[in-house]
Amino acid sequence: MIKKRTDPMVYQPEMEKIDSDIRDKVLKNVDKYDDQKITDSDVEEALKKERLSISDYGALLSPAATPYLEEMAKKAIIETNKHFGNSIGLFTPLYIANYCENNCVYCGFNCKNKIRRGKLSLAEMETELKAIAKTGLKEILILTGESRHHSGVEYIGEGVKLAAEYFATVGIEIYPLNTNEYAYLHNCGADFVSVYQETYDLSRYEQVHLSGPKRVFPYRFEAQERALLGGMRGVSFGALLGLGNFRKDAFATGLHAYFILQKYPHAEISFSTPRLRPFINKADNNPNDVHEKQLLQVMLAYRLLMPFAGITISTRERPGFRDHVIGMVATKISAGVSVGVGGHEQEEKGDEQFEISDPRSVPEVHQMILNRGLQPVYCDYIRV
Repeated sequence: MIKKRTDPMVYQPEMEKIDSDIRDKVLKNVDKYDDQKITDSDVEEALKKERLSISDYGALLSPAATPYLEEMAKKAIIETNKHFGNSIGLFTPLYIANYCENNCVYCGFNCKNKIRRGKLSLAEMETELKAIAKTGLKEILILTGESRHHSGVEYIGEGVKLAAEYFATVGIEIYPLNTNEYAYLHNCGADFVSVYQETYDLSRYEQVHLSGPKRVFPYRFEAQERALLGGMRGVSFGALLGLGNFRKDAFATGLHAYFILQKYPHAEISFSTPRLRPFINKADNNPNDVHEKQLLQVMLAYRLLMPFAGITISTRERPGFRDHVIGMVATKISAGVSVGVGGHEQEEKGDEQFEISDPRSVPEVHQMILNRGLQPVYCDYIRV
């Protein structure tokens, strides 16, 4: 007998519901968005604007905008320089566990994938944090697989407390939490929360999230809002480009951030731009329709929609592309990256989430930034 899958729109009992209309606003606009109907004149009109409307933003993400990437880039450079100067922030991720309760067909941490699982003890975490701090980095991103059983909120909180002893800024990229849990981690020392919706296409979302808490679409969607209600300083947004229609997903991601900022004008907003990458037991996991030109178009559109938003470029991308987009549009870059559990000072305790494309060390990325006439920034915030 085949077990019926749960409804992806139904909250599980422990999941907090908040009063918010942002999801409805985003999805209604996405339903109306048809990138095939946008013309050259629509793109040209959008490029004349000092500030983009929602329809202008959609025009810059359309196929019709492809011949205008150079013009978009020129405008993006002006906006990036206006709001960020020549500074490029550096950080690195630290995976402290890779156990997961979700069956997501595109992810190396998929609970059905046969990989080596692991979890750092607090002593092992501190060893890793000390090693990373010795590189000069002042910003860290703490990550786990999505398992409350193996990586509970208290365990993550203890890791955040340790990280706050060595780093000025601590971000977390973990499973979505309730407001009070975000407040707890904020009190432990977390500043930023990254949550990626993966795809905003509900039918596609249901297809690729077969089971586990992540299958619940609205609870994941509202994570950034709960994080801000819990006192977090900033939140990051992203879709996994190539999982669904990347133009619609990028359109939805931008609007998600746009409407959050309208409601919470104090929030620091940032974007990440991950593409599908191969992982253990899934070497063909690639975003066949999202090449570097398309990825650049998405990043440029994000910048022109929200000129003051941070944009991160990760080691999913090759060195040449990462070098090209910093200063133009990206404002933050990772360096000295390990995407297995641990691996900065000690042998990795668990397998990686995906294959990285840029293995350069912190000094190597630092020098690259200088070579491009930009300024590496290790700390732009002091916790008080």
